[in-house]
Amino acid sequence: MAAERSTADILDAAVHVREAASSATSGATGVDVVLAALSEVMEYDHASLARWDPLRRRHTTMAGSYPDDATAYIETRLHHDPVFPVLRSPARGGLWLRDVPGQLLAASPGFQEVLCPLGIEDGVARCLFAADGRYVGMLNVSTRRPRRTPDPARAVLTLLTEALAAAVDTRAGPPPEEGAAADPAADARRPGGLSPRELQVLAELTAGRTNREIAERLYITPRTVGTHIEHILAKLDLPNRAAAAARAAAWGIEPSR
Repeated sequence: MAAERSTADILDAAVHVREAASSATSGATGVDVVLAALSEVMEYDHASLARWDPLRRRHTTMAGSYPDDATAYIETRLHHDPVFPVLRSPARGGLWLRDVPGQLLAASPGFQEVLCPLGIEDGVARCLFAADGRYVGMLNVSTRRPRRTPDPARAVLTLLTEALAAAVDTRAGPPPEEGAAADPAADARRPGGLSPRELQVLAELTAGRTNREIAERLYITPRTVGTHIEHILAKLDLPNRAAAAARAAAWGIEPSR
């Protein structure tokens, strides 16, 4: 049995995780390097970093060691699991398995159908958010052995969240080179010159949803939704959200199911 690592050792390993995440964000290395470095912070039997695809409304695994059926659950079903709204709570710094109420675990297909057959006894799932409030992906870490208490890795993992979010965020890469030309053709192909995210928000307006309801569906904050709506109205030269919804309906734009 391996000797327990000191808090100083874990903090030193966390520095290596941040370095690996920075390298992955710049495209110099893959996200698998981040997970390898993370194993020095907290030992695990399975782990994954997944990116959220807002257009397809599913996760895409960027690096991971879970079996295929568990990976498929994370990618296509986890965001429908009863545990997921708890995970997404901005006030929660990750959900550790031992802290999940028993009744919630009993109602969770992810725990009953995926983790239990793997013999998982501990671990953490953590939603990752960009600095602008966008939900960009999640970290899942599982172990067959209960972790010690108190566990310094809990606090350290909180400190790593920003770096992990940047590693999976499609919009967190390095800035374009100075003088690099934009792609006007891409903007021209989108109705009204709206960005992909603005088109998503516009589609949600056709269903008469409030900013908070839209935020919950797109995993962003209500304030961010309000900003997108302001941009939509300005780009389309429309007076209000009702007019924007009417324009979307005329274009045949509908919210994703």
